Amino acid sequence: MSKIKTTQPSFQISTKVVYIESESRPQQNYYFFTYKIHIKNTGNVPAQLLHRHWIITDAFGRIEEVKGPGVIGMQPKIQPGQSFEYDSACPLGTSCGSMKGFYQMLTDNGDEYPIEIPEFYLVCPESLH
Repeated sequence: MSKIKTTQPSFQISTKVVYIESESRPQQNYYFFTYKIHIKNTGNVPAQLLHRHWIITDAFGRIEEVKGPGVIGMQPKIQPGQSFEYDSACPLGTSCGSMKGFYQMLTDNGDEYPIEIPEFYLVCPESLH
């Protein structure tokens, strides 16, 4: 019996969030967060990141959706075993919230797949007291 070789990309996504106190203005309900996204191709096919779709939720349950091509002006092609990392930022109107979404990936044979970005949290340290 032979193994079936999958052609669907497989990725592992991890995040790191930092609250930027110097850029935030809590008195005006403006909280600024930066985040680092690490995308690792754990599959056996290369894939290019074509689009992003973010769902940003604040502490009141208000949702903002952000869609666009690539990330930080790039549409990286990630080879099997390789990673791509980038930094971005998100202003929020409340001291905590969350982000989740997906990347639309394109394989060499022209197939497109959504890759889920697991939910992560934006939390101002003062909101934990």
